[in-house]
Amino acid sequence: MELQAIKTDRLYVKVAEQLSKLINDGVIPPGKRLPSERELAEKLDVSRPTIREAMIALELSGIVEIKTGSGIYVTERKPFLTIEDKGIGPFEILDTRLIIESEACALAAEHITDAQVQQLKDTIVEMEEEEKRPDASEKADWKFHNIIARASQNSAMSTVVDWLWQLRSQSDLSSAFAIRLREDGVHPSIQDHKDIVSALEKRDPEQAKMAMQTHIKKATAAASTYFESDPFSKIKL
Repeated sequence: MELQAIKTDRLYVKVAEQLSKLINDGVIPPGKRLPSERELAEKLDVSRPTIREAMIALELSGIVEIKTGSGIYVTERKPFLTIEDKGIGPFEILDTRLIIESEACALAAEHITDAQVQQLKDTIVEMEEEEKRPDASEKADWKFHNIIARASQNSAMSTVVDWLWQLRSQSDLSSAFAIRLREDGVHPSIQDHKDIVSALEKRDPEQAKMAMQTHIKKATAAASTYFESDPFSKIKL
């Protein structure tokens, strides 16, 4: 008896495969602009972030082209292509970070030391210097969030935060999208990070939580605008 491994595809993969088949069958011809994100989400009964991640996967496969400020277009007629699972999508990671990192920041406000506050300030300087280089890697950004997670004094939470940041670099889908955003001039917001430090320095859990939530929500909004009609090259993450 021969058994096959059971595989559960991510939702964005299923959406991308369905759209790929429609393109292959000629239902959506080459050069055609795809329906709006909202319309696709309603017809497929999925969230808009899932549609966005499906579009990234289709673009990586060369099936569509995302033109910021214009829309998403079919590139050319291709044989039916099974979309590969390219890892966890950027919007799922952001949604999870919003929950976990906001709570970690609130805890950190209760336990953070003066030395850790200074480490955060030093890391912001590193971030500012890193952003001056064309090959900025956002390592300082990762370090900043890791310091806060450790300051929460909750090892489980700290481990989860670090894992979420590792997912960003391990996922082809998330990595490719991060590169596209940076090429369009979207960078981490230095001011957001300063606001977070200010709240932590005051040892104010609620303000710290809100500062982190604001930061991640703005990052999500900026990333979402990539798929809409207005260019966002000056939006800060």
